[in-house]
Formats: sequence, structure tokens, C-alpha cells
Amino acid sequence: MALPEGFARMIKSYGQPQYDRLLTALADSAPEVSVRLNPEKYPYSLPVQDSVPWSDYGYYLPERPAFTFDPLIHQGAYYVQDASSMFIAHVAKFLSGSRPVRWLDACAAPGGKTTAVVSSLPQGSVVVANEFVRTRADILAENVAKWGYGDVRVTNRDTAWFGGFAGVFDIIAADVPCSGEGMMRKDEEAVAQWSPKLIETCVARQQTIISNLWNALKPGGYMVYSTCTFNRQENEEMVDWMRAKYGAVPVAVPLSEEWNILPGIDTDAPCYRFVPGTVRGEGLFMAVVRKPDDSDARQRNFGRSASGKTVPEVSGWLSPSAQVEVRADKDVAVALSTSPLAVEMPAEMRPQFTVARLKGRDYVPVQQLALSLAMNRDVWGAVEVDRLTALAYLRAEALRLPSGLPRGIVLLTYSGLPLGFVKNIGNRANNLYPDEWRIRSSVPAPLPPLPELK
Repeated sequence: MALPEGFARMIKSYGQPQYDRLLTALADSAPEVSVRLNPEKYPYSLPVQDSVPWSDYGYYLPERPAFTFDPLIHQGAYYVQDASSMFIAHVAKFLSGSRPVRWLDACAAPGGKTTAVVSSLPQGSVVVANEFVRTRADILAENVAKWGYGDVRVTNRDTAWFGGFAGVFDIIAADVPCSGEGMMRKDEEAVAQWSPKLIETCVARQQTIISNLWNALKPGGYMVYSTCTFNRQENEEMVDWMRAKYGAVPVAVPLSEEWNILPGIDTDAPCYRFVPGTVRGEGLFMAVVRKPDDSDARQRNFGRSASGKTVPEVSGWLSPSAQVEVRADKDVAVALSTSPLAVEMPAEMRPQFTVARLKGRDYVPVQQLALSLAMNRDVWGAVEVDRLTALAYLRAEALRLPSGLPRGIVLLTYSGLPLGFVKNIGNRANNLYPDEWRIRSSVPAPLPPLPELK
């Protein structure tokens, strides 16, 4: 691959041998393939070797399989994520400690960092995952639903909207739009679009996003700033800008030297650079700053009683231990989190997920419930299906089930995990999988091998 000459000159100007290796890695090597397991869902134990060193649940794969044709990925058992990006979970564990927190993932699509964080925060934490672009917000909502955690709310807002809620969040993560230099060996568009002008445009946008979000961060709270690019303007210089404008205090995150994460360039602030050729992952920059304790924004509680009527017939579909209340608004029944931090959130940010939709006089469970860790599995008749049947279900095809099953709603499982609902009408089963999520590719024969995770 031919890298842009201006980009190569910029990297060489940093005068560090690790960045000479970076240019070679971007031009001549293939990206690593890695996945992160869902600790509440993945049904197998894995060997220690080839694990991502800074991740509790991350693993490298020898090659990229056809993930689409593994039902487990659609069930939320694991997520395909670049190893460098998994570092956010390590940061989340360090910053939160043992106390529940309110976390905002301000630029969250497609959901890799959000799902990593919810698996790492203390129980009782609440997460708002936001994405400005509507189509990307839909993908984010799908991936969050598959992961199954209940204390998450997906929003589709401009970051300026959050600035109207002073001091709500303990931690705000801003994985900001950037020039994408770190994706050059994975994405030809990142190579084609590179220019100094693009960097200038990104810097202006990044400053706007930070300014929009700063008021929503409580005094003493943390902002986790990250990009997938290498230049100093979008990275170290942005940290310096936060220090000068807002009095932000850089925060060091504990590391192991064996991880080979590089420090910032020409700065005294602790920064974390993931550089291909030095780490097994793509390009990533991350820094943490703390908002001064004497800032004006003061945290306050916004919570109010939930709207809509209660739905007792649907409430039993959730585990008795789940901290939720089910409310109906028109034809949709939603499970609202009742955890202490959740009920104090602004109503538009209170964690929730859809449980059922009203069809005629009856509520019918939806896919979000099937994938939720809060579902009461004892409610449903269940049938385990093989891989080919599971893929037919994920393509939203009608199915034939074994005889003897009760009519009505049946929960399908694969590898012991919930896959989704069908309505058994005797001679066939109507598929309730959402059409917008369905696999659109034809299932090849023979089936491609599964990822080598076991």
C-alpha cells in the first residue's frame, strides 16, 4: 500500500524508531483479528494463550472467519473488535473502582467501546450510549441489545444537547470523529481522504464536541478522550487545549511495560498511543483528564416518575431479580431500570429496553427481550436448534419445529443461549426475528468453519 507522502513525512518528523516501524506495518502487514467475549453469555472456557493483554475478555484469532454465519455473534456471545480499542475497558475499571457510575459514551456507534464498558463497570452503573447519525444509532442500538445488559440507554442526539444537563455524568468518553490515520491498513478510504486540511477540520469538530460535553461532566469527573489517528494536532495538542481552556487535569492510567503502549509525543501529560508494529492492534490514541472540583456545574437529580401504564402480564417475563419496571406507551411495553442511579437520570436518558409490542389484544415478546440478561427463561417453552436452523431463523425464514411443542410463543436456543422467539402454529412456526436485523446473505454450503474460539 502506498501511504500519502505528507502523512509519511509527518510521522518521520516525530523522530522515533517506533514510528518507522509504524510506516512499515501500515504499508506491508495485515490487520490483526480479535474478538471480545461477553462474560455473561459466552458458553465456553478459553485457553490463556493469545489473549489481548490489556483486556479481561479479548482474544486474537489466527484468521478472519465468516462471522456472519456464526449464530453466537448474533446472540451477543462475543463482539468483533480491534484489540487496541479494548483498552477502554481497562480504563473504565480503573476510573470507576468499586463504585457505580454514570457513564456517557458520547460518540458510541457501532457499539464496541460501549459493550466493553458495560462489561467492566461495577454493578449498578448506568450507561448512556449516544450517536448523532440516525443510521449509525440504529446499528448501535442493535449491538447494545444483543449484548443484553439492561442499564443502558441509546440516544440519537447532537452532543450540544447533553450540555444542557449540568453535572449528570461521572465519566464521559468521547471517541471523537477524526482523520482516521490509525485505520489506514484496514480502510482504503482512510488513505484516500488524508490531507492536512482534513486534520484541521477534525480539530475544529473535536473542540466543539468537547465544549458541548464539558458542562454535563460533574466536578471531579473524568473525560476519556480518544481518536484512531496519529497526528499530534488531534491528540496531544487537544489535551493541551483542554488544559488551557477548562483547567483539565491529566490523569495517569496504570500500565504494564509488557503491553508496549507508547507514551505521548512531546508532552508531559500521560497519553497512550497504540502503534501498529509495536502492539498487535490498530492505531489508537487515548488520554484521561479530570474536571476540576471547583467547577461551576453541580450534579443534581433529574429523575421523575415514569410515564405510561404498568403492564403486569408482561412484568412476569422478566427475572424477579431484575431491577426494572414495565411500562406501556401506546403499543410498546418497555422495561425501565429502577437501579438507584438510573431513576435519578433525566427521563430521556433513563436506561430502558423494549420488551413487547401489542398485537391485537395481546402483547408479543420482541427480540430485545430474548437477548436480555433480565429475561425470565422459565416463562417460555424452549427448543434447542442446530446451526443450520439457527441461521435460517436469523434470515427471518419460516421454520418447522419438532412435533409435540405447545402452540404459541416458543423460545429458540442455540448452544444453550437464547436465539429468539417464534410463534408455533402447528404446521409451521412464524419467525419473530426483526426484519431489519436479518442476515441478507445466502447461507453457503458447506457451512464455513466457526471461529476457532473453543
